[in-house]
Amino acid sequence: MILGKWELPPYAMLAPMAGVSDRALRELAMRFGAVACVGEMVSCKGLVQGSRKSAELMEIGPLEMPCAIQLFGDEPEPMARAAELAQQYSPAWLDINMGCPAPKIAGNRSGSALMLEPDRAESIIRAVKAASSIPVTVKFRKGWDDSRINAVEFAQMAEAAGADAVTVHGRTRQQMYAPPVDWEIIRQVKNAVSIPVIGNGDVVSPETAKALYETTGCDLIMIGRGALGAPWLFRQVRQYLQTGEYDPTPPLEQRMELMVEQMTLAVQYKGERVASHEARKHCGWYISGVRGAAQLRRRAGELQTLDDIKRLAEDVVKAAEE
Repeated sequence: MILGKWELPPYAMLAPMAGVSDRALRELAMRFGAVACVGEMVSCKGLVQGSRKSAELMEIGPLEMPCAIQLFGDEPEPMARAAELAQQYSPAWLDINMGCPAPKIAGNRSGSALMLEPDRAESIIRAVKAASSIPVTVKFRKGWDDSRINAVEFAQMAEAAGADAVTVHGRTRQQMYAPPVDWEIIRQVKNAVSIPVIGNGDVVSPETAKALYETTGCDLIMIGRGALGAPWLFRQVRQYLQTGEYDPTPPLEQRMELMVEQMTLAVQYKGERVASHEARKHCGWYISGVRGAAQLRRRAGELQTLDDIKRLAEDVVKAAEE
């Protein structure tokens, strides 16, 4: 799959996840073999109004490339202006969020709500494309609900509006992230457009990654929740698709070292207070399934400092040895 100057081999990329896919996680994902990543979604209104948080979300380092910036909004003009501003951060491409199901996003006519207004969505894509000197992609869902499934038509509209690729999440907005995921709709989109199609939804193992490719014929797959607390999944997917085999999950001690490393990077990029608060969910994912996980997750929910995180990692290993 080619996007601008970037050649993306058919393995797996890291999905954009609000409050999750920050620089620290993106760096680890790329080190473990992700072919690309997309950052946390950025509000076009916040960006245009000079929001410091929006600017921080767009910071990209060399270890994360190729990395895209994802924008969301509900009007063509602000989105075009945001696209101009976002390019100053040198992303590999721009992604337009038309799939977020969160009420505070969809409730403001952004994200997945744009699937209810294809004409408005088309105007936004055309405006962003006109303002961009780099590729533009669009991420959306199967549809709004089971009575309004329009991913195929939406993809065709996006292609006609100038999108360079589309990402399809195989669930409706009504489903949020509940099962089942529909990979068949991704196959239908792939057969309906000539631009690259990225498949997304329930890739949690090398086997499911291969199955998504085989079921849909998509050009690339995107992993989101499956990589939370498990950045090594990208390496396993790459190995499995290349050889049919893959390394086992790293031992617990190594997993805890990675957890501390990720959180140390997060502290470096956003400060200890913010990073430690956000570490509560990341550490919860890393320790899921280990002995005494429920009690350890409660501790994770009270993290205040990087030292707290390091002590938690040590205690997780000790608990497993007892």
